[in-house]
Parts: sequence; C-alpha cells; structure tokens
Amino acid sequence: MKFFKEFRKQEVLVLLYRIFLAYFFYQIARFLFWYFNRDLIRIDSLPDYLSLSFHGMAFDTTAILYVNALFILLSVIPVIVNTKKIYQKILFWLYFITNGIAFVMNFGDMVYFRFSQMRLTSAAIQVAKHENNIFKVFTSSVIQNPFVIIWFVLLMALWIFLYKKVKITERKPVKLVPYLIWSVVVLCITAVLAVGGIRGDFKHSTRPINLVDANRFAKLPAQGNMVLNSTFSFFRTLNTNNFKEVHFVDERFIAENIHPYKLYERKITEKPNIVIFIVESFGREYSGAFNKDKNIKDYVSYTPFIDSLADQSLIFHNTFANGRQSIHGMSSVLAGVPSLTDAFTSSPYSNQKIQSIVSVCNELGYDTSFYHGAPNGSMGFLGFGNILGFKHYFGKTEYNNDNDFDGMWAIWDEPFLQYFAKTTGKKQPFMATVFTASSHHPFKIPEKYNGKFKKGKNQMHEPIQYTDYAIKKYFETAKKQPWFKNTIFVFTGDHTNEVYYPEYEKIMNRFAVPLIFYSPNSEYHLKGINPEFAQQIDIYPTLADLIGYNKKIRSWGRSLVSEKQEAPVIANSDGSVEQFIIGNYIYRFDGKEVVGVFDKTDLGLEENLLDQLKTNPEVRKGMLVAEAWYQDYMDRVINRKLY
Repeated sequence: MKFFKEFRKQEVLVLLYRIFLAYFFYQIARFLFWYFNRDLIRIDSLPDYLSLSFHGMAFDTTAILYVNALFILLSVIPVIVNTKKIYQKILFWLYFITNGIAFVMNFGDMVYFRFSQMRLTSAAIQVAKHENNIFKVFTSSVIQNPFVIIWFVLLMALWIFLYKKVKITERKPVKLVPYLIWSVVVLCITAVLAVGGIRGDFKHSTRPINLVDANRFAKLPAQGNMVLNSTFSFFRTLNTNNFKEVHFVDERFIAENIHPYKLYERKITEKPNIVIFIVESFGREYSGAFNKDKNIKDYVSYTPFIDSLADQSLIFHNTFANGRQSIHGMSSVLAGVPSLTDAFTSSPYSNQKIQSIVSVCNELGYDTSFYHGAPNGSMGFLGFGNILGFKHYFGKTEYNNDNDFDGMWAIWDEPFLQYFAKTTGKKQPFMATVFTASSHHPFKIPEKYNGKFKKGKNQMHEPIQYTDYAIKKYFETAKKQPWFKNTIFVFTGDHTNEVYYPEYEKIMNRFAVPLIFYSPNSEYHLKGINPEFAQQIDIYPTLADLIGYNKKIRSWGRSLVSEKQEAPVIANSDGSVEQFIIGNYIYRFDGKEVVGVFDKTDLGLEENLLDQLKTNPEVRKGMLVAEAWYQDYMDRVINRKLY
C-alpha cells in the first residue's frame, strides 16, 4: 500500500482543476464574443448555442494544450520540489502569463471580427509587420471599446482568485522509486491525452482538426466562428500553407469552362488615361446608388457625391470583393488574383512575374503610378507594387508634409487626393491607382470638419462621408487638368467594414463592394446600370479591353464591357472555406469537395441544398466548375504561371 501512497493524487487533481478553469473562462469568452457580434452570428435558440459551445470544447482543448504544454509538463515532471511554494509560484506566473496572452486574443477578436469577419489567424502577423503604428491602433481600440477591456480585466481577476482558492500542500516523497514510477505513468498518460487533445481525435486516420472542421457543427457558415476560439485559429494557422496542387478535372475541361485566358479585340483611336480609386472599406451598403432596388427600410446613403457620379456612369449593383483585407483588394483589382483561405500576397508565391493592368499598361507605353498616403511600405503596398511593375510610388514620404498626417494611418484623404490630382498626368497616357485611407478605424475625421457630416448609425458612417467629400474635391481639381476629358475612372472598395442594415449582415454581402466606371468622354459608352454579378477581378480585363490591348491576357475575371457572352465565376473565401457563385447557385468548397450548395438569392447561406440537388445537372456541372477553378488557381499560383 505504501507504493500507492506515492501516487501524486493532490498534484494531479489540482492540475485538472487549473485546466478546468481554462475551459470555464474560454466558454465565457465565447459567450462574450457572440454577444458583441450577435448581429453577425445568428443563433436561433438556446439549444443551438449550447450545441455550438459544446463542440467548441474540442477546439478549446487544442488551444489550451498548446498554451499550457510547458505548464502541464512542469506540473507532472518528477523533480521532487514540485509542491514547494517557490516552485508553485513559478507555475503560477507561467500559467497566467501564457494564458493571459492567449485569453486576450479572444477579446481582441470581439472587436476585430466586426471588420475581418473571421477569427484571428497568423495572417495578422503579415499585416502587422508592415505597420509601425500597432501600439496606436491598439490604444485607440481600447479607448473605443472600453467594455471589452473591462470584461477582460474582471475575468482575469476572477480567474486568479479561483486559481488561488485551491492550493497544493507541500509534501516530500518518502519512497523515491514508487514516486518516480507513478510520475512516469502520469507523464505518459498525460502525453497520450495531450496528443489526442491537440489532434482533436485519437484515431490514427484522423488529421488534426483545423478551421474548416468548425463548420461541421454549424447550421449557418458564420456560426463556425462560434465553435472556434481565437487562440486555436491563430496557432493552427502558424506556418501553414494551404497552397497545394490538386487534380479534379483535365486541362481541356479547364480551357472550356474556366477560360483562364481572354482575348478582346477593340479598335481605339486614342489611348485613354486610367485612374483607379480603391476606396478603403467602401462597402456597397454605404452608397445609395447601389441600394435603390434593395427595399431597405429607413435606408440612408452616406456618399452623396459618389451617388451623383454613379448617375453618369456604368455601375454594377451586384459586385463582390475577392478578399477580406486591403492587400487582398490590391491584388484582386490590379492583377486579377484573388485571395482564398490563405492570402496570395503573403504566400511564398507572391514574388513572381504577374500579368496585370500595370504590366499591360507598361507594355502599351503608359506612365504607371501608385498612390497611398501611409508611410511607404505600409500594408505591403510598396513591395507588391514593385512586383506588379509600377514605375512610380507616391506615399507619405513623397507627400512630405506631416501636418496633414492623421496621426494613425496616413495623410488625410482630402489633401492627399488634391496631391494625387495635381501630380498625375505629367506624361500621357497614364495609369494611376490611388488607395484612400481615412475611412478606416479609428473612424476619425479632421477636427475642422467636426459637425459637418452626419454621425450615422455606426462608426463608419461619418468617415465614409468625409472620404466621399474628399473625392468630390478631387474631381473639382481634376476637371481643370488637361488630361481629364480622355480619362476612364474606376471606383471600388478594397473590402467592406462595419454594417448596419440586416441585408448586409448576410454572409455573401460581407463582400459587397461598389463598382463604378466613369468617363467624361462619351465615346467609351460607360453609362447605365448592369445587374449582372461582377467582382474585383473583372476590373483588370475590363480595362485591358477598354484601352485596346488586343493580346491574350491571363484572367479569371472577364471584361464587363465586351460583347462576348462570358459566364462569371465569382470567387472569394471566408477564411476557411472558398465560396463560388456559378450560374444559379452558390457553392462552398473546402479545398477537397463541395460542402454546401445554396440558391444564388440566398446570400445569407441559410438553406444548404447539397443533399437534394446532388443529381441536378446544373449543380453537378457547377461543382465541377468550382473544382476546376480551384485547380487552375493553385496550378498557376504554385507553378508561377500568372503571366
């Protein structure tokens, strides 16, 4: 019996209690995450919530084991002094430093999720490494969302209190051999349980759970974010590479149905100048010109100038972004390369020769330039701009007047767009892209304009009005320039931001951006409203068509002004699953198979029709087209065939 007395029962039970506390507080964080984002993650009943929370424990297990691996090891490893006060104090600090950092990720996501529409992933590192204002951004977020911080502090205080309520009494082993044997047994059992917990299963055939698996337990795609936790999604995506070659169909099927190369033959007498506005966070929701047919109750537009410009333009009411972040918008708009689960621009394959509207314009003798009022290199724009081949880059350095700096991100839009209007067009023809910055967190406008714009219903409504005003002032200056008359202007958003109306809470409408083609030159016939589905990657082939580039271009998009009848394949990703709109249906694809089919009018992805439509000829063809598109994308990105 003395042999059994050396079993470290007290230490094992206390360890289990401490790990249980982590589960308990992760569930509280899950509830708060849902509460702060309940308008974006619809849950219809308490049983549904409990089901999601229960299945979330598997993902919590992986996260908790990742974070507490060293703590658990030091708790069970037989070093004799485990129960001494100094040793337990070391464990205390290790436990709360590691768990505190992991826990705060979930609280940061309570705010960040409203903008990203996905849980925190390691992609955040790629964004952060290009910025030098991360501390300012964090401080601003704290000030704007004090209740999130208050909840974090209160819960951490409660966690510490509960941790200290159960203490280990100091005890020295009497018999070392039984003590060591029991310790080794406990250590082995712990290791086995940890491996199974991290993988999510003990079956040899089961791969470790990942972000996609969360959707197995969700009735609606957005609910997958409830199953996940931010610690899991961050660590699980570290050093991952979802770019993998696949083979679903033969090359002939791709050529016939995906049409990766396009040819447009347009005769023009004079090459038009091109000006592309990628407007920060410009969701379709904010602009009245794109919501006339939506029948949204009490709708208010926050872009009066854009609305007036749209009346004189060719606009697309059903345009979707091909990515979730600013750098995704740049690659989609300019190069026709969308970002799927992993961002192309932060992948090992982004540094390759890429055919784009920039390379096409360079080939035709255009002067090409990129403008962004942030510190040079911010968002990775300078590096990617160099890959695309811009001849000139104009950032905060070239602007050279920090008095107009907003203190956080960039030069205010109004003065920077004046600079843009006055410095472009020195050589013609030219292609210039400007990426605005002010319609962004922390949702501020210049002090001199306080009170000029409506506060609106959420934080985005005031700054988007300021950007709209800045664009209006830009046009007042641009109209006086000799190049204005023969210029085609394009407007779109890089991605969406905060939403207010339920229509834009729908999953697919989280990618809803405007698309406007405007020219004062009537010869280009850029007038009217087109209800067809469009996307950011259509901009590059459309412009290549308009400027008379009569050679083959590599594009998954299509010219929106061509007489050729080309069926669109709208593509984007929610961060874990790819989404395609093909024909009359929306397809969700996890990289291996189609996991959801929805009617194209079901933008909230509420009714999965996969089981009942599996034998439908259009759906069967659509599933093959989705797989073929994905196959061609991976092949071209990985094997450097983007030119």
